[in-house]
Amino acid sequence: MRLRALAAAVFVVWVAAAGGDEPGLLLTVGEVSDRAAVVWIRGGSRSPVSITYARAGGGEERQAQVPLSLAADRTGKAALSGLLPGTKYRYKATQGGASAEGEFVTAPAPDSETPVRFAWSGDLGSRGYCRRLTDGYPIFHAMARVPVDFFLFVGDTIYGDHVCDGPEFVPGSGFVAKTLPQYHAKHRYNRADAAVQDYFRQTPVFAIWDDHEVVNDFSGSVEPRMPTGRQAFIDYFPIAPPREEPGRLYRRFRWGRLLEVFILDTRQYRSANSDPDGPGKTMLGRAQRRWLVEGVSGSSAVWKVVVTSVSLSVPTGRKVRDSWSNANILGFPEEAGTGFATERDAILRDLRLGGVKNLVFLAADLHHAELIRHHPTTEWSFHEFIAGPLSASMGRPRPLDDTLNPRSLWALGGALNFGEIAVDAASLTVRIIDADGHVRHTHTVGASP
Repeated sequence: MRLRALAAAVFVVWVAAAGGDEPGLLLTVGEVSDRAAVVWIRGGSRSPVSITYARAGGGEERQAQVPLSLAADRTGKAALSGLLPGTKYRYKATQGGASAEGEFVTAPAPDSETPVRFAWSGDLGSRGYCRRLTDGYPIFHAMARVPVDFFLFVGDTIYGDHVCDGPEFVPGSGFVAKTLPQYHAKHRYNRADAAVQDYFRQTPVFAIWDDHEVVNDFSGSVEPRMPTGRQAFIDYFPIAPPREEPGRLYRRFRWGRLLEVFILDTRQYRSANSDPDGPGKTMLGRAQRRWLVEGVSGSSAVWKVVVTSVSLSVPTGRKVRDSWSNANILGFPEEAGTGFATERDAILRDLRLGGVKNLVFLAADLHHAELIRHHPTTEWSFHEFIAGPLSASMGRPRPLDDTLNPRSLWALGGALNFGEIAVDAASLTVRIIDADGHVRHTHTVGASP
């Protein structure tokens, strides 16, 4: 035991002397559409990175030079444009003598009925569950064995507010992040894991934050560290916010005729969690709420998937509520609740009146998996699917918000997991898969005409 402790201490000192967890060239591909993609890069030095890319089956090779920003922790992004729909591309990044490469498939054309398959989960690297010296984040090996078109990383992509250290873990996450370099270090720590890198180079990633990218259960309207955590998140993912709104994270993308995905930002616009629920309390803010209702109601895709980092129906938060629900631990609505149920119910009412069918909400955050069918009125229903954690403390199922008239179709606690969804013209099939690659449950929903 004494020799093992001494070896761990020597390793920690060596890493600290080398400047912390300093990986080489890191890549992540994301924000893929039918015509474009974004490659995120973190360099091993300050010099620019050269990107070459071409169709996997052969074709003209294109090049781009990507300058790296010191203020953004030597990261940069390459926008690849002029791509062909439904086509596999290979790319390679080179910096000095270092190189790394990956591949991705572009989305099919908007009118194509090409089947689509994707995965989702969240919650990576909480206290006691960060990178192990022996095998890092092993669930990504299981994920790599399930080929998908893209991965939705649904919040808690880091645990900036957790201290995770110990002789069994890779050093580098033993602090609470408060400054931009510290938040960068938390992201770099997770991204440098070998299995994460292998997956993120080969699978397009669409990421959104939740609370632990800043601090537990934060409300962006009153949290002073929100802009810092947001900047680190933008710096470390292949997100390209519009120039007129450089901090905007909510967005949508189309995957052929069968699927449109709407990714919500449930953090930076929300009222203080402690405010009493009512018409003036918001999780999304006025502009995002209008964007969501109009976008989903007007979508011509067969399936409309809304990504919300916090659950519609599972109450969270201790002294005050952090998710949409106002329910107590038994699932019954609380008087003078502090959730966001008034806004949630107004959004659902607008979607119902807009005639929206084949609607699915995807969430993480709860550290357990669950498949739920909500039937808030006799003539209208929708689904909520929850997955995770990838590597974080274990949660368990609990009573659901009775006001949505929910039915839990299946639930799983005490296991690291991710979800996979396959969509074709007739149906949507969801599977929950654990860290060993075992399928724990499968459920199919037919498409309404």
